[in-house]
Amino acid sequence: MFAKTGERKRAKGEGKKRGHPGDDGQGERKKRGGEEGGQSQGDGSRKRLDALSVGYFRRVGERLGEGFDENEEREMFVANVLTEVKGKAVVVAMDPTGSITLQRLLPLCSPEQVAGVLAELGDQAGSELKAVSCDKCGGHVVESAVRQMSRWSESSQKESPGATGDEKDSCDALEAQVLSLSQVVRDNMAEFIKHVHGSHVVRTLLHVLAGCLGPPRIESRPGAKEHNLVPQLIDFEIPTSFWYGLKSLTEALMDNVNLSVVDSVASAAFQTMLTVCHRNRPKLCKQLLRRTTEYLTSRSAAPGVSPLLVFLKDPASSRLVETIIQLSGKSLLRHLYKNHLKGQMVDLALHSIANFPIQRLTAASAKHKMFLTLFDELIQGIESILAAGHMGVIVQLAESCAESGEKQTDLMQCLLRAFHCAEPGMRHVSCLPLFMSLLTYEVYYHSDTAEGDTPTEVPLSSICYHGSRLVQALAKFKERSLLLSSLRTLTPADLLTLASDPSGSHVLQALTITSSDKGRGKILKRLECTEVVAGAGLLAEDLAAAVAAHLPVPASIPIPVSTVRARYQPRQEALGPAG
Repeated sequence: MFAKTGERKRAKGEGKKRGHPGDDGQGERKKRGGEEGGQSQGDGSRKRLDALSVGYFRRVGERLGEGFDENEEREMFVANVLTEVKGKAVVVAMDPTGSITLQRLLPLCSPEQVAGVLAELGDQAGSELKAVSCDKCGGHVVESAVRQMSRWSESSQKESPGATGDEKDSCDALEAQVLSLSQVVRDNMAEFIKHVHGSHVVRTLLHVLAGCLGPPRIESRPGAKEHNLVPQLIDFEIPTSFWYGLKSLTEALMDNVNLSVVDSVASAAFQTMLTVCHRNRPKLCKQLLRRTTEYLTSRSAAPGVSPLLVFLKDPASSRLVETIIQLSGKSLLRHLYKNHLKGQMVDLALHSIANFPIQRLTAASAKHKMFLTLFDELIQGIESILAAGHMGVIVQLAESCAESGEKQTDLMQCLLRAFHCAEPGMRHVSCLPLFMSLLTYEVYYHSDTAEGDTPTEVPLSSICYHGSRLVQALAKFKERSLLLSSLRTLTPADLLTLASDPSGSHVLQALTITSSDKGRGKILKRLECTEVVAGAGLLAEDLAAAVAAHLPVPASIPIPVSTVRARYQPRQEALGPAG
């Protein structure tokens, strides 16, 4: 029996919050007191707001949540709060309550006011700004302030030929503060990118200097479920100085490229650098990809072994290699495969960590001729990969076959053999439930009989996520007759199970949409049973509406087409990437 999921095995202790310099709890806390709302707890220790100030900023946060009816009222409120912040911005930013309030206040501030807050957070030497940026509360404030630079173009467009110099100076002041922060980061790059909070400031700064922003960072709660979704980036105009600022920042990062392969926090900063440059500075990205790859492939390793193989199996550096593969062009991909990975694909696909970069390489090569060679190598170990539970590799292989239009028949035949339904031919009609459940013929039908015996009817069950993803990819093949024939053998009860299952419903939808007009009609006729339509609920409407968009719905279908079209909303959810 094949494993149903292929999850990345985490190293012992991974997933827990990393300790870092400047964390709360180092040393004993002293009693609060002193002037201006906070008192030092010793050299390098944390400052706190007094109870009165905490209450004030909590009330400010509550007022911000209520909103403002008039711009004048909002501007006056913001100015009053900033007056209270003045002189103790560092203490406010590093206090939990003050930090949250400042993060909500900064989007309402003018660029000049944001620049003023950033100026207060730093000093001439930059040590104060570094301390705030590497603080678990202060780092969020610095990020929020830097993100306001996205309003630069908006403010610039408002400047008319008759505008006052103060309006232009407002934008120039924020620009200068962002560049000042960039200088502080460059001077202390190694400390910033290794710091669990400081690295986020570096990543936000990279986004802003490149002229693109994603959603703001949200502090996750312990035990909260993580969703590895790619954030949507929005481009905005940037001043010319940011082009040179980004170049200087990337050079400082490349001077510390050695940290990208030994520290997972630093590795994330390098991944962000490559991603934002690929989006808005493609020529610079190409240079960075080449230099990073040269570093990774030039390290010492065992004789005859590429050093890249070591990095592919490391939790920190493997994610950087994934990003490099995703962003590389044809020539670099061919170089990586021909000189470092060829002959090692199956072994890497069986590795608990290295199989993820192999998935990215399989996806990236689909548009190039090298995919044919890569496929021939991976297909030799497909049963071993299935047994290891690394279904992400198999699903991506199927998706790349669908995208390239190559090797589709070879993969289908190999899967039939792997699931023991290739011979005798009568077993072909059992392929759909086997693929969806990731179980071999003997295990699914509890069969020890000789080949050719008719299997006992088994209700459809055990539909799993990766099985669903596999069939959805196979449904895009040019030849889908085996899947459709298998679908037609399902009983009404099995169709109800398939339509009602969170993963199975996507399979039914994929097979319906990719079928011919005649095939869609046959599928709908199987669904005309009232029990199936009633049990499947909205899914039946989804299917009917999808079919209605391609051909007339037979009159025998007990779903009014006009009602379906009126009520039908395209399904927004989609099963995420395998792995």
